[in-house]
Amino acid sequence: MKPPQFEYQRVLTIEDAIEALATNESTAILAGGQSLIPTLNFRLGMPDNLIDISRIPSLSQIELTETEITIGAMVRQRQVELHDDIKQANPILRETLAHVAHLVIRNRGTLVGSLAHADAAAELPAVLLACGGRVVVVGPNGERSIAADDFFRFHLTTDLKPNELITAASFPVLPPDAGWAFGEMARRRGDYAIAGVCVILRIDSSGNCTDANLGACGIASRPVRLLEAERILIGNRLEVDVIDAAGEAAREAVQAPDDNQASLAYRQQVLATLVRRNVARAAARAGAPHE
Repeated sequence: MKPPQFEYQRVLTIEDAIEALATNESTAILAGGQSLIPTLNFRLGMPDNLIDISRIPSLSQIELTETEITIGAMVRQRQVELHDDIKQANPILRETLAHVAHLVIRNRGTLVGSLAHADAAAELPAVLLACGGRVVVVGPNGERSIAADDFFRFHLTTDLKPNELITAASFPVLPPDAGWAFGEMARRRGDYAIAGVCVILRIDSSGNCTDANLGACGIASRPVRLLEAERILIGNRLEVDVIDAAGEAAREAVQAPDDNQASLAYRQQVLATLVRRNVARAAARAGAPHE
């Protein structure tokens, strides 16, 4: 398999990248290339122009504040996975990245690139959604911030305009008393998920759940929040019957039709099981120090 013919352009500044995007509507951004290159090889994408942003220094930065982790568009997934300060601030990122593809791919693939690719079965978009994160984009009209709820539109489709570039993704720092867990089911380790769930919750001193965010992948045409499951958890003690009810409610969020990976009924069963297991794991971690 070989990619279609294209013009290659390496840019050294964000301004140059925006200018290059404006000169040709049929353009693709090359960062880590772990999603883009297979797409080109299979002729699923046939851009006229490829813009390489790997030499823009500002895109390789990681910034941590008391409330937010900002990850530049050229930061590799493995860098985030091994970053101890990020693990302390938001440990679900490391836990999730262990499920993303294979080590050799995470060494080259960028975290922002996975978000931009927006595969409905990918893990990182679901995590950004559950965390309430955002992406920062720059275009001819300046910079704007897009919340995860608004960014993912459909499979491989986002709110990004053709003349805009994602420069960073931001994830909140989890409160010290937050519990977290990520789990997925895939045919083989490293494959895209048949279903996956990210759980972030908080429990008060009386044992009641005060906040719950559940993001799922692999079950619809985009990553989705499991709103009904969240509603069942919030305000209740996380006993077995409540967790089971949340798992059953999550079944209704599955919209993916039968395919060669799984049937609708199988995905529903997998998601319900994942919700039960990972809500229980997150609840056990709530209030425990980030290891």
